[in-house]
Amino acid sequence: MSTATKQKTFTAVPAEQQRLVSLCGPFDEHLRLLEQRLQLSIAHRDEVFKLSGSASAVQAGHFVLDQLYRETAHHGKVVELSIEQVHLMIQQAQNASTDQQAGSDFSLKTKKGLLTPRNPHQKAYVKHVLEYDVIFGIGPAGTGKTYLAVACAVDALEKNLVRRIVLTRPAVEAGEKLGFLPGDLSQKVDPYLRPLYDALFEMLGYDKVEKYLERGIIEIAPLAYMRGRTLNDAFIILDEGQNTTVEQMKMFLTRIGFNSKAVITGDVTQVDLPRGQYSGLKHAIDVLSNVDAISMNFFDAKDVVRHPIVQKIVLAYEAHEAEKLAAEAAEAPSEKRPRRPKA
Repeated sequence: MSTATKQKTFTAVPAEQQRLVSLCGPFDEHLRLLEQRLQLSIAHRDEVFKLSGSASAVQAGHFVLDQLYRETAHHGKVVELSIEQVHLMIQQAQNASTDQQAGSDFSLKTKKGLLTPRNPHQKAYVKHVLEYDVIFGIGPAGTGKTYLAVACAVDALEKNLVRRIVLTRPAVEAGEKLGFLPGDLSQKVDPYLRPLYDALFEMLGYDKVEKYLERGIIEIAPLAYMRGRTLNDAFIILDEGQNTTVEQMKMFLTRIGFNSKAVITGDVTQVDLPRGQYSGLKHAIDVLSNVDAISMNFFDAKDVVRHPIVQKIVLAYEAHEAEKLAAEAAEAPSEKRPRRPKA
């Protein structure tokens, strides 16, 4: 039985030619992407867009057009929408219910404007970061774990809830050896910390980040530099937590001082530790899951907010790993039953 086709009209108000051009994209690229991802058709003339498809697709398409058109204007200026913004808004529409599409309870203020969680898991994650002192964000790459944690840290700093931000991650090679690279230790570990710098530059601006780094308000350092310290009045983020050893994770968690908050992020499927060494993040999940004052937040492939192909890649790897484990379990020799003694 075929699903009944629904129709709905979106009218861009106020109708401004440059904003409409930004909404549609070059050669209507944004509209074509909407049609492909949501399985609907869009016909438009000037500021009127007619959507046809299933009820859920039409509802989601209307939401996306409305939200994107709002983003084409900022402080009276026309904003050119990127294909990335369209991707993210479509994903938000697909993951969120109608009530959640109406708006999120949590918005974080950054240099680029208000940052709003884009799916239920992100929303719960941000909520727990605001409420708990120790928060774990665990899941595949591209789910926004580190980005949202940095946004929460910047928000807390700008509101004077903490006096400084400390960002750290273990310096573990992902299958490559960096010992022969030129430079001192600081220069060698800098590539590991680059994602944290990038997030800060995007949220605070280059000049402000440089000023905060010089004054010690923001500190970015390898995990090894945390030993022996007590961090008070700080928002601390441990990124790539899956590459800590059990001892390192315990060391980090015991650095937390008064009026401090710690967020630990990681992906337990991408451990780069030497073979046979147990991940500190996996161990922490086992040991701390039942501690009431700690929040464990798990993301999955559906939460990936990068290019849609990333979500498909993550799902393909998960399926392959599941098949591999099932095959290994089937091939495992069963225990031999002891022979009965002869009468």
